[in-house]
Amino acid sequence: MATKSIGKQVTRSSGNVFADLQLPNAEEKLTKVRLAVAINQILEDQRLSQGVAARRLNINQPKISALSNYKLEGFSVERLMNFLTALDRDVEIVIRRKSRSGKAGRILVTAA
Repeated sequence: MATKSIGKQVTRSSGNVFADLQLPNAEEKLTKVRLAVAINQILEDQRLSQGVAARRLNINQPKISALSNYKLEGFSVERLMNFLTALDRDVEIVIRRKSRSGKAGRILVTAA
């Protein structure tokens, strides 16, 4: 079966869906999501219940539920990084000159 193009334009992503949607604080939102992905992966790998995870991170179970569902409005980047250290992870921040691409500097979170 042949497909027919109906004049839809495809736009390449910038790599940040929040920026692509022109949401405010797009870099911060993406940073929070990447940190939350790392936290949720650790919790899953360790098979921690929400109750145990809440005690380990010193928060209540509803906050763990929000975190696991990526409802991150109530979490700062710093708080998410503190959760990672509570889960026995090092968080390293590297500051360097931006590339010569002409674009603004960026924040990059990478889980190792």
